[in-house]
Amino acid sequence: MSVNITFLGGTGTVTGSKYLVQHDGKKLLVDCGLFQGYKPLRLRNWNPMPIHAADIDAVLLTHAHLDHSGYLPLLHRQGFRGRVHATPATCDLCAILLPDSGHIQEEDAAFLNRHGYSKHTPALPLYSKHDAIVSLNLLHPEAMGKTFSPIPGWKATFSSAGHILGAASILLEVAGRRILFSGDLGRPDDLVMNPPDLPPDADTVLIESTYGNRTHPQDDVLAELAPALKRVASRGGVAVVPVFAVGRAQALLYAISFLKARGDIPRSLPIFLDSPMAVHTTELLPRHPDAHRLDDQALHTMKHIATMVETPEQSKALAKRHGPMVILSASGMATGGRVLHHLAHYLPDHRNMVILTGYQAPGTRGDTLAKGGTTVRIHGQDVAVQAEVVQLQSSSAHADAAQLINWLKHMKHAPNQIYVVHGELEAADAMRQRIERELKWRAVVPEHGSTWPT
Repeated sequence: MSVNITFLGGTGTVTGSKYLVQHDGKKLLVDCGLFQGYKPLRLRNWNPMPIHAADIDAVLLTHAHLDHSGYLPLLHRQGFRGRVHATPATCDLCAILLPDSGHIQEEDAAFLNRHGYSKHTPALPLYSKHDAIVSLNLLHPEAMGKTFSPIPGWKATFSSAGHILGAASILLEVAGRRILFSGDLGRPDDLVMNPPDLPPDADTVLIESTYGNRTHPQDDVLAELAPALKRVASRGGVAVVPVFAVGRAQALLYAISFLKARGDIPRSLPIFLDSPMAVHTTELLPRHPDAHRLDDQALHTMKHIATMVETPEQSKALAKRHGPMVILSASGMATGGRVLHHLAHYLPDHRNMVILTGYQAPGTRGDTLAKGGTTVRIHGQDVAVQAEVVQLQSSSAHADAAQLINWLKHMKHAPNQIYVVHGELEAADAMRQRIERELKWRAVVPEHGSTWPT
């Protein structure tokens, strides 16, 4: 009997990763992510999946970012009762991210209802904080590098992917087939995270392509960040830094601690981390020392370089302060969270600055800012963009095109098939072409909803 993969997300886009593997009546879902960005993509989150959730036997997560894990509360609400296998750090992060995601959705819906900004009466959250908390009972930690059986007769093994705490590539073995899911691959030169493990041999590979058509600049994030922060500090402005609460927030704190220690930016420049999720994630780093490069001294310095903001009252109080100061706040693509309130408050002033720190998916507010938009829509209102917008080119947590190819080159034998996923169409097709041209391997970019053999 054949082993097939149905691409339910993460194709033609960097969000919504869901890959359904089927064999002999058994069904396993690799990743369970939310769609983000353009409204047609976000609307997919509200559509029922083309398979009954109760018919899925197990779920494997590559990592905890919401575009890979954020649909779990809905899957549980729709009837899934199997196990969700993930690394211990991914389980720890999901316990932070998923309830926070539900809470933010409830807050945003309440805000829209309170001010009458929604076309829906009432506006509803996709799921609640309670939905998310209940879904955490599905999580089942599996050690990195240890083979386990998610379904009788199936084997799976996590290997480190770098990227963020707990991020993994997955080797799935079923019916004599070896299927490798790259997950989101980190950079070998990341400031905080260890480099990805080398890939095992496989018959079929699903390779991410977020930066499939780009190469990261040679300058590091310190060289890019220092002049931007010096500039905004010199004019007494406020730098609002949308950060991914898991990964980039910690890397930016570490970079800022470096710059202050070297005297590249004023040591007196106030730094605020306004994201409970990012605060709690920062506190997780010491619990997983094997997953990152930082020693105890670096962890201590990073934790104390910023004022940790947790309560809504503390967050609102920031608006009463005068610059200069730096506010790091989630989410990284400005799709939700407290950063929206800061952007609405600070964008109209030319003294201020917005620093974008990672990939901005098309259709997100971060993408609008990166492309020079003169207004951005926040909570139903058009906010004028007068602040300076800086997009860091060197701070991404994803491997670039050359690093992805180099990772694949470490496979001892050529796979039979490569599926290029988790990239916008231009990036994914550029990666497909490089694989075919440089490695001479078969590669395709699957369409959303399509089913392919392994």
